[in-house]
Amino acid sequence: MTRTTVVLARHGRTAWHEPTRYTGRSDVPLDEVGVAQAAGLAEWAAGQGFAALACSQLTRARQTAAAVPGLTATVDDRLRELDFGVAEGRTLDELRAADPEMVARFVADPAAGHFPGGEHPADAAARGLAALTALATAYPTEKVLVVAHSTLIRLVVCTVLGVPLAEYRRKLPVLDPTATTTLRFPEPVGVVSYNVDR
Repeated sequence: MTRTTVVLARHGRTAWHEPTRYTGRSDVPLDEVGVAQAAGLAEWAAGQGFAALACSQLTRARQTAAAVPGLTATVDDRLRELDFGVAEGRTLDELRAADPEMVARFVADPAAGHFPGGEHPADAAARGLAALTALATAYPTEKVLVVAHSTLIRLVVCTVLGVPLAEYRRKLPVLDPTATTTLRFPEPVGVVSYNVDR
């Protein structure tokens, strides 16, 4: 069976990382640290033999992908971050002060209790996995680099592993900027590594 290796890289840091503000549909660019992180990812990627590069349409992902030499990124809207609805641009502490019951529901089950006005995590996982499957189909036996987003990547990994999406924040609590997660396609999709700092 032919196999495709899909390497998912989280974008570099933005000004909303510290303190952590929910950054789904909000189009926040990389900060200076994020630009340096993108350069480090690009230096590593140059020697990995990637056949293709893809990213979401959000600026932070496009900036990170643009640093990779020799490849032009295909922009796929399905790779965008989860939309956090009313939480966009706010910290968890700010949300808790405004609506403690809403935050309690989210913390207990971030899928069933996702933030009002936002996207259901199952929908985000499905579109993300569909985008990655399409890439794997287009590049059988090749290596593909994808620049995407923390929550989307964690939701896809949980889906591949059969972990309930209600557990994504507890089972996969950390995904560092420009860290890589490697999947092997096609079905059954396998997780080779997670949150690797090159």
